Formats: sequence, structure tokens, C-alpha cells
Amino acid sequence: MLAMTVADGRLTAAQVPEPAPGPEEVLIEVAAAGVNRADLLQVAGHYPSPPGAPAWPGLEVSGTIVNVGSDDNASFLGAEVCALLPGGGYAQYATVDAGLVLPKPEKVSLIDAAGLPEVAATVYSNLGYLLDSEADRKRRVLVHGGAGGIGTFAIQFAKKLADAETWTTARAEWTQKLQALGADRVIDYRSEDFAALAMEAGGADAILDVIGAAYFEPNLKALAQDGRLAIIGLQQGAAAQIHLGGLLAKRATITGTTLRARPLEQRRQILAEAFERIWPALDSGEIEPVVTTRIPLAEAAEAHRIMGAGGHFGKIVLTAE
Repeated sequence: MLAMTVADGRLTAAQVPEPAPGPEEVLIEVAAAGVNRADLLQVAGHYPSPPGAPAWPGLEVSGTIVNVGSDDNASFLGAEVCALLPGGGYAQYATVDAGLVLPKPEKVSLIDAAGLPEVAATVYSNLGYLLDSEADRKRRVLVHGGAGGIGTFAIQFAKKLADAETWTTARAEWTQKLQALGADRVIDYRSEDFAALAMEAGGADAILDVIGAAYFEPNLKALAQDGRLAIIGLQQGAAAQIHLGGLLAKRATITGTTLRARPLEQRRQILAEAFERIWPALDSGEIEPVVTTRIPLAEAAEAHRIMGAGGHFGKIVLTAE
């Protein structure tokens, strides 16, 4: 089968053996694979695949189940699905643990479903508590990088499922599109001080951050009392200083998470809960993956160039055709 392997820091099309599903796995004929920043890091040699996973990138796919590793999963044959992978999605076929597979939502095309597993799991694992916690006032959520794949999904989640006042940072030219997704306020990070604006409004109860060190201090300022900061990316630095007095005074909670490195049981649980809490809204069309660029698998390097250049809106997916 064809896979986009990595050689000398570049993506290269190569013929590799078709994988066979293990006892708890299924084999997916890939219709599309989502592109994530982790894929760019992997190609650059900074984020290798975990043990047992294929050496080529690809953390999420959509497609059709064409083989199973045990009779227990035989009922899944022929199903259109999307799946979360530890790697290996940039290929014609991919094996994956059956617990990391979800049905294609009714209102989402099979191609666009490839842009769902990573963003849904990431957003739910960091903001899912908003669906259960009771608040005596409307909560305010600040999503950094609102124009990206995670950002466009997090805005919809916070506004439409968690009923939160939803703010985001993004380029000004994306304001109308982000407001259409549910953003109550779009802050142009190039000309506005998001921390000062948040403080004036009473602070953000939850912040989802993909930027990292450059935003650490202003994020702490922007938090409301008892606020939570979830750091899920390091696009602008990995090392920052912290003012502990401010942290204590606000009773703030800071978490840092990744998805691929979690134990399998945790990833299974996240996907199961996301299916229960998010998939009904995807089936109805209340929320949707924002896929704006579809590029053939063989041109994966171009997809990486577009993502690496920045300024792209929504998700990029690689298609089998």
C-alpha cells in the first residue's frame, strides 16, 4: 500500500506492507486523514511515533472498516467511521484499536469526518467539565488560536454545548467567520491586549491555550477567580516564569495535556465520553468540523507547507483520491 513515510525530514511516498489488525483492532480503508501540528513536528524529528505505531504521521482518519482482528468486532465490517490513531494515518490503510473508533456523524461527510477525532477528543478532555459544573453566573471561556482546527471546534463546543460566553483570539480578518461559529468576542491578538480586556470584563473562567510560554503570564492575568488554564500547545515557547502569588490569590488551576501520550484506556474513555456528549450535536448539525482545505494524500508535503506558513482557517485533510 502507499504511505507517506518520512526520510531526511521530508515526506516521501513509498510502498509499505498493508497492516493486519490485531485481536482488538480493526483495519480501515482510509478515505481521508486529518493534518495536525504534531505531524509537522514528527516530520521534523521532534515528535516520534510511540512504540508499536507506524513510523509515518497521521493521528486521525476517516474511512470504511474492511477487516477485523476478532469475531467480536465482525459487526463493524463495512461501517463508515472516524478514528484516533497513535500514528500511521497518512496511508491507504490503517489499523486502530476498536475502542478508538467512532461512527461517522450523520451530518458530516466521510472526508470531513477525518478532521473530527483529534479536535473533539482534545476539546472534550480539556473543557468537558463545563458540561457538568453548575455555575451561579454565565461563564466566560477564552480560546486562543480560534481560527485553527481545535479553535474552531472549541468555540462551537463552549458556546453551543456549554452555553458559555465565548471569546477568542485570532486575526481580525476571521472575525465574521468566528462569530458565525459562536464567538461572542474576537480579539485581534496583533493589536489588542487580551489580558487587559479579559480583566476589565471580570476574567475568563476557562482558557484553552495552544501558544505556550509567550501567553503564560497574560493568561494568568486574564483568569477569573477560580479559573482554569489548559495548555495544549507550545507554538511560541516551552519555558516560562510564574508569579506564584498571583496564582495563589486567584486559586487558579493550570493543566498541561497531550493526547497521543495518554494510556490507551484513557484515550478509549475520552472517545467514549465524546461520543456520548458531542456526537448527538454532530449528528444534528448543531456543531460541525470546519474543514476548509482538502489535498490529495500524495501532496501531503504541500498540506504541511500550508499549515506551517500559518494564517490558515479551519482543518486541512488529506484525501485518498
